[in-house]
Amino acid sequence: MSERAQFATKLGVIATTVGSAVGLGNIWRFPYMTAENGGGAFLIVYICCVLILGIPLMCAEFAIGRKSRTNAAGALKVLAPKSQWHIIGYIGILASTLILGYYMVIAGWVVEYVYQAFRGDLFTQSATAIADNFNTFKTDVWRPLVWVGALLVINYLIISRGVTKGIEKASNIMMPLLFLILLVFCGYALTLPGAAKGLNYLFNPDFSKINGGVVLAAMGQAFFSLSIGLGILITYGSYFKRNVTLPKTGLTVALLDMLVAILAGVMIFPIMASFGISPTQGPDLIFVTLPNVFKQMFMPNLWAVLFFIFAAVAALTSTISLLEVAIAYISEEFKVGRKKASIVILLIVAVLSVLSSLSFSLLSEVKLFDMNFFELSDYFSANILLPIGGFLLAIYVGWVMKKRDFLAELGGVKHSTILYKLILFSIKFIAPVAIIFIFLSLTGLFKI
Repeated sequence: MSERAQFATKLGVIATTVGSAVGLGNIWRFPYMTAENGGGAFLIVYICCVLILGIPLMCAEFAIGRKSRTNAAGALKVLAPKSQWHIIGYIGILASTLILGYYMVIAGWVVEYVYQAFRGDLFTQSATAIADNFNTFKTDVWRPLVWVGALLVINYLIISRGVTKGIEKASNIMMPLLFLILLVFCGYALTLPGAAKGLNYLFNPDFSKINGGVVLAAMGQAFFSLSIGLGILITYGSYFKRNVTLPKTGLTVALLDMLVAILAGVMIFPIMASFGISPTQGPDLIFVTLPNVFKQMFMPNLWAVLFFIFAAVAALTSTISLLEVAIAYISEEFKVGRKKASIVILLIVAVLSVLSSLSFSLLSEVKLFDMNFFELSDYFSANILLPIGGFLLAIYVGWVMKKRDFLAELGGVKHSTILYKLILFSIKFIAPVAIIFIFLSLTGLFKI
């Protein structure tokens, strides 16, 4: 156990864990959710949900990982032998692998647009042509798969090098780059004529907009944006050294993830306000709406290239984290080398990615529950597996795990301190109830 890989520095801990949380959802989902749920009012509720719900659950996953010093599935076998709690880890592994299947496709779309931005192709087209260009590319059989293949190779080159030389080293480079590009973009967005209007919508809350639906949406955003229930935080927690304070790390990661989301809002809302466009949900924001905006901006090639590199870096940090969950499991449970485990998982992801990509072309008519493979993978992983895994996690740490073990992993926090009581109270009572409502809302069984 003592020879197991560990992150070399506290900076590496933060960079890799923030990288797991920051992804394409920060770019398109947060602005859209904010726009749909009252602007600044949603932002305030979201921040409260991260502090009350997100950070305690992060501490719970970190504690399981560091206490067990093993992978997501093996962790509960170590901590709760002769029980079935290890199902939490298997849910995380399955969910992360399914997500990779379609997320790698979207990441491939981003890389295609990096290429198009460098060529300048995006800015010689009409608005209709830009939309048609995206649909033509998305429904092509081979072009998206070429970029998926390239991304699989890049991920292998990073992750096969191990925790310190691969994941940590790459994260230490990519996360500062991501923040730098985002700050440059925000700086430019703030110079636009509509900047004040966009910022006013983002930061000036209308508390009359707050209702049950807004709270539920904010809880869901907090839960999913921090990668809770995927097994990532358990896996990364198992690489933490003893000198890493879990509540402090959880707070730092959550604040940085929120900062990226807020900066994405600072970037998106002034741009949208300046050009009279509303934020849209999903890929259309990135691949249709923003290219139409870029071509109206000063030096459109520069801003398009920077944006799509930013998006590609965000996607890559996420795919690396998702891959590590399954690779750590294969490597440790089946006693195979890291490179072989990486190849096995990447081959599985390649098959899932092909099916997801072809969902828009050759397999577009193949549906189950009225969803193609891409949509079904998204729905089953995000709406079913993650809430179930998160709920079981909260129940285990809050009601089954020995308090002294959890206390020891928090880093010397005493039972009598307010911090410990608040963290445990959230895990035991708030998180399970919140996750039940999130699950019921996502599956359409409960509406406000």
